[in-house]
Amino acid sequence: MSNTINDKLEALLWDSRIKDMPAGARQGVIALRYIYAVLRDIVAGKLTLRAMGLVYVTILSVVPIIAISFSLLKAFGFHHQLEPVLYKFLAPLGDKGIELTNQIIGFVDNIKGDVLAGIGLALLFVTAVSMAEKVEDSFNYVWRVDRPRDLGRRISEYLALILIGPVVMVTAMALIAKFRSNTLVRQVAEFEPVSETLLLVGQLAPYGLVVLGFTLIYWFLPNTRVRFRSALAGGITGGMLWATSGVLFTAFVVSSTRAISIYATFAVLILALVWLYLCWLILLTGALVSFYAQNPEHLRLGYRRLSVGSRTWEQIAIGIMTSAAAAFRAGTPQPTIAELAESARLPGLMLIPVVNRLVAANLVTRTGKDRLFPFRDPASITLNEVLGAVRDTQTIDVWSTGRWPRIVNNLSKRIDTALEQELGDTSIYTLIDADAIEDEAASAPPPDHS
Repeated sequence: MSNTINDKLEALLWDSRIKDMPAGARQGVIALRYIYAVLRDIVAGKLTLRAMGLVYVTILSVVPIIAISFSLLKAFGFHHQLEPVLYKFLAPLGDKGIELTNQIIGFVDNIKGDVLAGIGLALLFVTAVSMAEKVEDSFNYVWRVDRPRDLGRRISEYLALILIGPVVMVTAMALIAKFRSNTLVRQVAEFEPVSETLLLVGQLAPYGLVVLGFTLIYWFLPNTRVRFRSALAGGITGGMLWATSGVLFTAFVVSSTRAISIYATFAVLILALVWLYLCWLILLTGALVSFYAQNPEHLRLGYRRLSVGSRTWEQIAIGIMTSAAAAFRAGTPQPTIAELAESARLPGLMLIPVVNRLVAANLVTRTGKDRLFPFRDPASITLNEVLGAVRDTQTIDVWSTGRWPRIVNNLSKRIDTALEQELGDTSIYTLIDADAIEDEAASAPPPDHS
């Protein structure tokens, strides 16, 4: 039944007649597509499972990360700012949030000292980096990225985020507080229009910092190039959801005090787990919005398994090889998977399996930043090899070709022979040059027969 409803909604939202609607109505339908795609992916359940897994990782890592942040902030004299940040984050829990904050700070105080040296410090960093790795894995899942950062980038970038992030955040809060207490600002604020403006800015500033923080996370964490405007779209969505859910969750805690009291001392833990789950789900939802903002061609596809014909795989393989070879010969930057997918107007998910087969066939090299280089001189790479990378068994395949009747094997040989006779030793460069000659012939002026 749910599949039938989804099919009907998709047929309605992607109806071909929408392009003929007035601009305002057309934009409204596009907005509905985004809302439908996000809700569909959340209801599918995989994002909620990811959020639950991140709650578990957070419980294991929260004390080490806060301990490291506390030690760094203490070196800058800002360690007293850590407690208000925790209070603010756990404010939706009400009095339980204050109790939990005091307990966490107590744990951190117990860790400080001799533990923050030698093996103890190393274990804290390993735990913190492990959490960052799990978070990146979830963001890569949202962004359909099939591999994480390499080990060197992972350690350096994660440590930079863990070490610098808290210092920058608390410094920004301290500067805002110092700005408010500035004598000149106080004098200017005595004028009513200015005071009202400053009051409004002061009320909006925390939400602006949340949106900015979400935006930077969406821009940095996925192991792919994220446009800042796409990250900002996710940051605004995540920030609004976070602020709204905080108000609603606070109202829920206040209204269900009697029911929560049944759990006695476990109430604070249960509330904290629920709030953490909501926060992670909101963070992943914002990441989903930023992904769709940058890749609207995925809106209808979602996470469904791709089902395309072999002709499409062959076209993709030839397109990848010719683009990589042309850039290699021209000395221009090599194309990325995302750039090729965007130019072909295809979801990136369609290109990744073909790229993996070309890599396994030693025809293409894929860098850590997803740039594609020819594995060897493209003049020595034939079209038969490119097609064979898609058609033949590769090392990445779990199963071989299987055992078929003689009639099937004979037909396969006839197809191979026909391709060999048609394509011969045609190389990638030969194909590119032939295409260039056709372009010149098409653009040449017609002969003058006068």
